[in-house]
Amino acid sequence: MSHPRPDQELVLENFLPYRLNRAAEAISQEFSRLYRHQYDLTRPEWRCLATVGQYRTVTATAVARHSAMHKTKVSRAVAALEKRRWLLRTEDEGDRRIEHLRLTASGLAAYNELSAVAQAYQERLLKELRGGGADLQKGLAAIELRLKT
Repeated sequence: MSHPRPDQELVLENFLPYRLNRAAEAISQEFSRLYRHQYDLTRPEWRCLATVGQYRTVTATAVARHSAMHKTKVSRAVAALEKRRWLLRTEDEGDRRIEHLRLTASGLAAYNELSAVAQAYQERLLKELRGGGADLQKGLAAIELRLKT
């Protein structure tokens, strides 16, 4: 079965979802060099550390939902952070299937240091946009609001 051809060809480089994905991936890779070099963290480990640090106590399910990572990646990241003694798991008293995650003192120290690195990185990116950063933030907020289910 053949599909009708559109009046105009799709130019992938001009397609907004494609452009957003490429920009996000490039920025994420650039930022990952900072935490990988300084702390030897993978992207899932960084996202897990950042999420637990932000919420102080959280479940792995909540980390997966918040960071848009598959539960398997979260599980591996939790295990790696626990091995580094940056994260503690405690069993829920009411439901033994649930574990609460929180950072240890050294995990919190790493989180605080990396938060400063992340803030500086974001400030540099926004500065490079020469005044367009506020518009970008508004546009992203509008997209996120539209996509909320």
